[in-house]
Amino acid sequence: MVLLSKNSEPAAKFAGIRSLSPFCMRISIVQSNLLWEDPTANRTEFARKLASLAGQTDLVVLPEMFTSGFSMNAAVLAEPMDGPTMHWLAEQAARLNAAITGSFICLENDRFYNRLVFMRPDGRWDHYDKRHLFTLAREHETFTPGKSRTILTWQGWRICPLVCYDLRFPAWSRQPKNDAYDMLLYVANWPARRGHHWRSLLPARAIENQCFVAAVNIVGTDGAGLDYVGDSCIWDYSGQVICRLSVEPGIYTAELNLAPMQEYRRQLAFLDDADRLSIL
Repeated sequence: MVLLSKNSEPAAKFAGIRSLSPFCMRISIVQSNLLWEDPTANRTEFARKLASLAGQTDLVVLPEMFTSGFSMNAAVLAEPMDGPTMHWLAEQAARLNAAITGSFICLENDRFYNRLVFMRPDGRWDHYDKRHLFTLAREHETFTPGKSRTILTWQGWRICPLVCYDLRFPAWSRQPKNDAYDMLLYVANWPARRGHHWRSLLPARAIENQCFVAAVNIVGTDGAGLDYVGDSCIWDYSGQVICRLSVEPGIYTAELNLAPMQEYRRQLAFLDDADRLSIL
């Protein structure tokens, strides 16, 4: 059993090789279909897909509600923070020697949360509860919204993880005035019918925040009859695409470097002129 503690399919494509530079991090985005409301089967399938990433990556990003699909059946599917998905995340992080993140349906203090967990190889973790609940699917009638952002540190990178519908609200992802993060992560179940919005808003978040953006979506048709076409992707700090997956399941690993981003920010110091925003 891996100790858990609160912290403050084969990989077919690889960009770059392991670097000794402290500015570099390898990130793997995992695009998959999900088995509807079947956590055990989803964990088993993801374990199979991730096995070849051992020693080949530093961060693995899974989709939103990766154990169940975007289900409102929380009373049946919810798990506590010492449940099987938390232990699975810890075991996978230790086995891969990499951090791993994605969201699942969590039960805490008699409330349901769409909770993203960022698990490290040593069992330390951070979490973020989805702030913007998708009212169109009545997510707000089942889940409790998060109250605060999480900005965490991994291998010298500052990372802000967010969940799906959060993408539509730029003020929530806006860079702190004097303590900028380096990467936005979005985990999602974003339907094909609004795919244009997904493809448009992600580079916008990268441009306005001068940061890397990594986003993972799913493919296939879920139990609610919604179709998904993936478009999982990574964008750089100037809004240039690094990779974009097609409609098939797959894994892409890219090596990202902080140094060019930091130089870009020095040359184009737009963040210094940003408005101060306060969200209650």
